Amino acid sequence: MIPIKDYNPTRHAPIVTVLLIAINVLAFIQDRLTGHYEPMLVETARGMVRVNHFVGGLSADFALVPARLAAEPGSSWFQVLTSMFLHGNWLHIGSNMLFLWIFGNNIEDAMGRVRFVVFYLCCGIAAAAAQFISAPHSTVPMIGASGAVAGIMGAYLVLYPHARILTLLPIFFFFTFIEVPAYLIIGYWALLQFISANWLDAGSARGGIAYFAHIGGFAAGIILLFLFGGRGLRDRR
Repeated sequence: MIPIKDYNPTRHAPIVTVLLIAINVLAFIQDRLTGHYEPMLVETARGMVRVNHFVGGLSADFALVPARLAAEPGSSWFQVLTSMFLHGNWLHIGSNMLFLWIFGNNIEDAMGRVRFVVFYLCCGIAAAAAQFISAPHSTVPMIGASGAVAGIMGAYLVLYPHARILTLLPIFFFFTFIEVPAYLIIGYWALLQFISANWLDAGSARGGIAYFAHIGGFAAGIILLFLFGGRGLRDRR
């Protein structure tokens, strides 16, 4: 299920959400302009496969590498923050920014802009911490806003569980649009993360997805929401 939009209007313009999207997009463009692709062999379940591996760019200096953080925490701590504004490809940033827009504007509206910025960054940090704990010696670079966005989804689930979400549902070779409550699509997404984290070698981010970061960000979003005011945020706004 792919969410397209929600039917949950806001009272204030989502300025911070738009700025976060803009920063992520600009960082992605700059990363593409300063990096390049090189062919390399990658070991998979089917054997060695040749792929085009992106090297250089902003990711070379600002991506979070757990093993490097464990070895040099004093010189690598800032990458915990910078890594959440980098993305691997257009699908990666496109899906993250779509989810950020759908769910982020309502959380910003409920929290207010300043608290929303703090909330977003804290969720991203918690996501990085969860992934680091799961695989502290991994040399796979960790990038993406998905941990912070997962925190937003956790908060949305608590505040607006019955909000209607327009969703694209693929059925074999056909596609249809349906409206589902937020608790269904967010719950479905969260279940996938837990299953993938336990059934796949997610600790090493095999396949390019850091599932434990998603789980950590999601849990942090729910916990931090109550520290920031809980359901009372929705009522006050």
